Amino acid sequence: MVAPMTSITTALRRTVFLLVTAAGVGAVVSWRRRTSGTPAPSAPPQWPPLPDQSSTPVPSATPVQPIATETTLDTTTWLPALDDGSVPESHSIKANDSSKIFHVPGGRFYDRTKPERCYATAAAAEADGYRPSKS
Repeated sequence: MVAPMTSITTALRRTVFLLVTAAGVGAVVSWRRRTSGTPAPSAPPQWPPLPDQSSTPVPSATPVQPIATETTLDTTTWLPALDDGSVPESHSIKANDSSKIFHVPGGRFYDRTKPERCYATAAAAEADGYRPSKS
């Protein structure tokens, strides 16, 4: 009489089968790599030598113009709003920094706008990157 297989015996047989199969596949892959017709490179590729830079003239440094940032703004074209929120008489156009929109006197939202900058002309406001209000 044959003893029934237990789950441990079944698990061991499956594990051995998988290990033997994996070893066989590994041996075939290794053999195929050795017998394939693509030879391995004998040496890594070499970069061409760099040209001699000791005799090359160095270009003279040209002065670089600083980029305008929020801390280095040109205040000759605009003025800040007065303390009470009104505009100076010479700079009646109101500009808002957050929306990048400017308002001209007589415009729909001119009276409601609290300006951060005041411009003398609409062209000056547009040159600073602001756009006119739609109404």
